[in-house]
Amino acid sequence: MTLALALLLALFQAPKPGTYELPPIAQVQERELVDPSGARVSFPGLAPGQVAVVAFIYRGCHEAQGCPASLALLRELDRRLAADPARAARVRLACVSFDPDNDTPARMAELRDLMAPRSDWRFLVPDGATALAQVLGDFGQDVVDLGGGAKRHVMKVYLVDADHQVRNVYASGFLYLDLVLADIDTLVPHVK
Repeated sequence: MTLALALLLALFQAPKPGTYELPPIAQVQERELVDPSGARVSFPGLAPGQVAVVAFIYRGCHEAQGCPASLALLRELDRRLAADPARAARVRLACVSFDPDNDTPARMAELRDLMAPRSDWRFLVPDGATALAQVLGDFGQDVVDLGGGAKRHVMKVYLVDADHQVRNVYASGFLYLDLVLADIDTLVPHVK
């Protein structure tokens, strides 16, 4: 990390929740994905008043500003949610693999165990190419297969409301935990 970036991060302050709006960006469909036990589950599968923070990842990613960065954000978000049960009840985290050939449910179980979730954090994989194309298309997440297990993608993390509307998209330049928390609290106000 450069000194300039470190200073920018130190100076960044998220806006106060509720002082701004997050208009819908896109509409996504409820899809059926596979969890680490092999069970089919609804995704995003939110209850009224819940939001989801969704990251598309693949286990073979080695780009520091790619999947590892989104996993690090979700892990820290998971810890912050676990420390605040009232907020945690309103948030679901989801990692969805875009490499179902290699990221089997068993491999996603390994990732879940590595991340040691403390809140509602799901690790999911589409069941085949058609299901993968549908869920990636819903979110507008581009992935290019480079061969040899490598994939090219722009790291994005999505905030989705209970009406299946994408309300924000965080890329590497805007992937700040405090901003994600402020956006969550803007959509579903947090009362301590």
